[in-house]
Amino acid sequence: MFFPEGYKPLLGPHETEKAIKDAKDTFERELSGALRLSRVTSPLFVPSASGINDDLNGIENPVRFSVKNLDGKDMEIIQSLAKWKRMALADYKIAHGRGIYTDMNALRPDDDIDAIHSIYVDQWDWEKVITKGERNLDYLKETVRTIYSAIKRTSFLLSEDFPEIHDTLPEDITFVFSEDARDEFPTLTPQERERELAKRYGAVFLIGIGYGNPPHSGRAPDYDDWSTPTVDGHHGLNGDIIVWDTVRSDSLELSSMGIRVDRDALLRQLDIRGCKERADLYWHKRLLAGDYPETIGGGIGQSRLCMFLLHKAHVGEVQASVWPDEARAEAKAHGAMLL
Repeated sequence: MFFPEGYKPLLGPHETEKAIKDAKDTFERELSGALRLSRVTSPLFVPSASGINDDLNGIENPVRFSVKNLDGKDMEIIQSLAKWKRMALADYKIAHGRGIYTDMNALRPDDDIDAIHSIYVDQWDWEKVITKGERNLDYLKETVRTIYSAIKRTSFLLSEDFPEIHDTLPEDITFVFSEDARDEFPTLTPQERERELAKRYGAVFLIGIGYGNPPHSGRAPDYDDWSTPTVDGHHGLNGDIIVWDTVRSDSLELSSMGIRVDRDALLRQLDIRGCKERADLYWHKRLLAGDYPETIGGGIGQSRLCMFLLHKAHVGEVQASVWPDEARAEAKAHGAMLL
């Protein structure tokens, strides 16, 4: 099933479109002001074999094409801008304490297609310059709380314009190490652990995504730092913001983010993942040469956030993409419309 039993959308199609724009404009303003981010233009595609594109979990295949007027040079539709943003900070010479954000539009044809997944990914990608001394757990948590506050303010302002909408988030977000979650729920899958934690706390930041054998879930070795030791034997300076979706009665990941790898973390994580040859790629050579600043950054799903804030049961109610015929039929039966 794509929709929970008894679901009816709170807003009609026209009101939904207005609320989507309201939500996106409000959150973008709140986020950029709180983190001191300037908007920049980002690419839709990058050269293949440059190391700039995001490999995600390492198994997804990007959409590739050749450019006739560049002697057939191969290009890839981006899967995320995690590495491009850090390169942009260096090239734009952004000062410490400031950063950039952009509207990322990506294609991930290997992704699932269900109530919360689409092959089209739209998110706010952001990156901020930090110091070596700010590469720590306290700074990560401070940034997470800032983003969470922006989400809370957006939720409140939406409820002012659309009385049907109400805030379901707790006042504060709770921090949990993925290693502790695995110890507490050893027989559950990572998704099941996230569900239990989100239901318990309402909003949780799961720290150390990518670390462990096996890890809680996959993370590429060359952008987030998921291996640096932190406190009490824990590891990782990254994580996911996960909330409890009261419409679907399930967890919902809104953001993936973290302090980025420095030279030591990159070499360590390439070794852990068995892909040390990546050190010879263009992007990686620049990092190892010291061309890039220390940064923190992440992505916040635009459609995911709108789906959550507008109390929608399916991401297709706020995003135009491709959906199975049975999903469209089920949406119609619930009085909903997939874009």
